[in-house]
Amino acid sequence: MCLKEKKKPIKMITAAIVLFNNDFEILNKTINSFLNIKLDKKLFLIDNSKNTQVKDIFSSSEIEYVFVGKNIGFGRAHNLILDRIHSDFHLILNPDVEFSPDVIPILIDQLKKKATVSFITPKVIYPNKNSQYVCRKHPTLFNLINRNLNFNKRLVLKNQYRDRDLNKPFYPDFIHGCFMLFKTKDFKNLKGFDSRYFLYMEDADLCRKIDKSGKKILYYPEVEIIHQHQKGSSKSIKLFFYHLSSAFKYFLKWGI
Repeated sequence: MCLKEKKKPIKMITAAIVLFNNDFEILNKTINSFLNIKLDKKLFLIDNSKNTQVKDIFSSSEIEYVFVGKNIGFGRAHNLILDRIHSDFHLILNPDVEFSPDVIPILIDQLKKKATVSFITPKVIYPNKNSQYVCRKHPTLFNLINRNLNFNKRLVLKNQYRDRDLNKPFYPDFIHGCFMLFKTKDFKNLKGFDSRYFLYMEDADLCRKIDKSGKKILYYPEVEIIHQHQKGSSKSIKLFFYHLSSAFKYFLKWGI
């Protein structure tokens, strides 16, 4: 007689953070922000670092630590746990984000009301309270060049939807992925991220896949989070070339 496989318990929400040599003080704020919400939850810490120091520092019954041991990239690391996600909602979370306990329940309530929405993102601000313009039109080669060289500022602002009232919810083409709260079923149906992107553009690619599937993404600025946002590719030649490589792959896949 074959024994039936025991079903995994379904959590209300899971979250995943990909780590690589992070600032522990900032990471601690991010982890506590998630663990402080009053829901049945589980947090995956996927560690691309070369040591397991994080495991020794951050320990909880609500945390599952996944040690990779080398930097395999952002999207590929998130995809490692696709088969382990057993929840109604799944949060893709950057390690430099802070939020209050009421943010996620409010966003979950909005997702429940909107059958065609795959993920939702709140208003994103810097620690000094200035807004981060995380909403974008789908990238084009011209707009990417224009954003870096800034020869047409009006077009840059338009592609950030700054010609509309950003204090009201709407459905943008693409939202930068520091905080993406998914319906887990939709994230799994998309098969997660395209792992060909090592770093950068994987969130833009995922939004294109959502658009192609007939679903939408929702920007919901009635609640907010704080994001450090280091803008690494503008400060490091290595990260700049990662960004350039990802852009090449993106436009090869989706057109310019």
